Amino acid sequence: MGKILIVDDDKYLRKQIYWAFKKYYRLLEAENGEEALKVMKKNFVDLVLLDLHLPPQKDTPLEGIKVLKEIRKNYPEVVIIVITGDNEKKTALEAINLGAYDYFSKPFDLSEMKIILKRALYLQSLERENRRLSEELQEKYQFSNLIIGKSKKIQEVFTLIRRVAQSNCNVLIRGESGTGKELVARAIHYNSSRKDKPFVPVNCAALPQDLLESELFGYERGAFTGATSQKPGKFEISSGGTIFLDEVADMSLSMQAKILRVIQERVFERVGGTKSIKVDIRIIAATNKDLEKAVKNNSFRDDLYYRLNVVSIYIPPLRERREDIPLLANFFLKKYAKENKKQINGFSPEAMDSLMRYDWPGNVRELENIIEGAVVLGRSNLILREDLFLTSSQEVSSDEEASLPLMEQEKRLIKRILNKTGGNQTKAAKLLGIHRNTLRRKIKKYNLA
Repeated sequence: MGKILIVDDDKYLRKQIYWAFKKYYRLLEAENGEEALKVMKKNFVDLVLLDLHLPPQKDTPLEGIKVLKEIRKNYPEVVIIVITGDNEKKTALEAINLGAYDYFSKPFDLSEMKIILKRALYLQSLERENRRLSEELQEKYQFSNLIIGKSKKIQEVFTLIRRVAQSNCNVLIRGESGTGKELVARAIHYNSSRKDKPFVPVNCAALPQDLLESELFGYERGAFTGATSQKPGKFEISSGGTIFLDEVADMSLSMQAKILRVIQERVFERVGGTKSIKVDIRIIAATNKDLEKAVKNNSFRDDLYYRLNVVSIYIPPLRERREDIPLLANFFLKKYAKENKKQINGFSPEAMDSLMRYDWPGNVRELENIIEGAVVLGRSNLILREDLFLTSSQEVSSDEEASLPLMEQEKRLIKRILNKTGGNQTKAAKLLGIHRNTLRRKIKKYNLA
């Protein structure tokens, strides 16, 4: 129920409005501008019905237009609807220019007023909700809140994000699986001038190349069997914003050539189409592979590499910033304890010691999954060593860790997660944060079938 302040020196008019709307709204009254501002200091008001013909008296020097300006200055979210005499249209239009939502001329129709009040308060509620969501979104992707760490290496990443976010240059994000490459891409986007436009992620390894083409560029009706209608692609959808090409090294050479054209000319055609579509996009790409090696092997175009690698951001693996583990672990603990409505105060010394000595082949993503599982399955007000899905064989000393091959770490992680899910590849892929097709390729690669 909205709260409305009626400001009018006519007592009978105020009472008329009061009795007409008291069952729909909470109503307050003021007979002059000074009194109105005092009421607003003490009460949260959604809408003000303001008579512009408030006589400036000795003790009430604020007439209607001045009151409107004061309200607009001090309470910009409040909706103002003004009431004027039937020959004061010019004054009413002045009020509209100063920020009033609408106006009524005396004598007015109460049924018409009811409709306009309802519409004005509804639009105000939408604006407040949009503002709340916008602030929440910005806070959610603030890199200092989402990409957590106090280590020198991660602070260097924060510095790069701040610097590159204000530009429109292409960015290449490097790092192992699970380090948070998409989070960095989102942080760049939501701290840039493009933050109000779309952020569109695309996993280049999750789809066969022919499907990836139609996904990126869209298609015309009849372009292929099953294309019963026109569909815009990800480049078109992300125009004005940012497109994030994850696992970019997995694209075929023919697809790379098409991506290169979009970067160079900012135009493309839908599959099966001839009309050139112009887009305004920022491209952020990511990979966990050695692109320089791929260029030498002729599996990745050197011209595309140089176009994407305008600014390079390397995200260190978790084992290279162990001082961040307690910070991250406690962040995930609070997050999942709240989601699961559990009172858990922290980690036992043994549990934290295990987390600090673990090799973390799955990086931050794996840490988050392990903490979530510990919260769900834990039975005390502390996370205990036995609540963690870790084994002594997966905990290594610093010297052992330095010599452990990355492929072996990945193989062990996948094997452990498959055992945890009983061989369910869909669940395993979700826990690992990768597409099911990617997991299948890795299972075949490591002979884990």
